[in-house]
Amino acid sequence: MAFFGLIGNDRQMAATTYAGKESATEKRQRKETEKAARRRQSHHRSVVKADRDGWKWADKERERQEGPGGRRGWFS
Repeated sequence: MAFFGLIGNDRQMAATTYAGKESATEKRQRKETEKAARRRQSHHRSVVKADRDGWKWADKERERQEGPGGRRGWFS
């Protein structure tokens, strides 16, 4: 009856059988951390791209309204 030999030795099995292996909790935490990092990076990229696109649009609109010479001021 090998079954009765397993009762009560959880700590010993954990120390020997599962030594060096990632637990399910650690794996979940690692995955959530990686997912959050990817989300932050993606958000940062999209914000930077939107900002650059906005400046490009503003420059094109200004050129459309004022002509290809730029602003008509004292130094242009």
